[in-house]
Amino acid sequence: MRDLAILIPAAGASRRMRGGDKLLEPVAGEPALRHTAALAVQTGASVIVTLPNSGPMLPARRAALTGLGLHPVEIPDYHDGMSASLRAGARAAGPAEGLMVLLPDMPDIDAADIALLMSAFCRDTTRPVRGMTEDGQHGHPVIFPRRLFQEMTVLTGDRGGGIILNGEDVLGIALAGQRALADLDTPEDWEAWRKATLLG
Repeated sequence: MRDLAILIPAAGASRRMRGGDKLLEPVAGEPALRHTAALAVQTGASVIVTLPNSGPMLPARRAALTGLGLHPVEIPDYHDGMSASLRAGARAAGPAEGLMVLLPDMPDIDAADIALLMSAFCRDTTRPVRGMTEDGQHGHPVIFPRRLFQEMTVLTGDRGGGIILNGEDVLGIALAGQRALADLDTPEDWEAWRKATLLG
């Protein structure tokens, strides 16, 4: 899909994993990062993955993306947190009409969820689209229209793009259950998820 790019922010330090890397946790027999990236590539959209430009997490994450035909961007300001990935993603999106932010630590998000949000965005490429729970809580993935890219490039701090959506007419798309919110940050999160799903 030429009018949409997908950003997978993978430059974080997995601080809550106590020495492990949440993006290398197994999902359907492969690292979580590769699993998410493969789903993104299958859409036909341009896929951007931000990575730290140094440090112990880089080699394994880089290896997990081998052969997928995507665009890795190693960022020197990764210590800034999520804002660094969003800034880099907005700059790398090129002529895309929208940028989907697809988090790699949310393994319940599947190809059908991604397609549902993409389809909604294609009907109106000026309006933000956001995944939400069945009971109306805002979550992920999120698609930012091109008119908001400039604001993304000046974000600061370890926060997502939610502040940019304040005052916007966001189209919420309900995803099954709590999957729009279920991000896995700790070893206990991943263990509980493995017990509850066949994907792990």
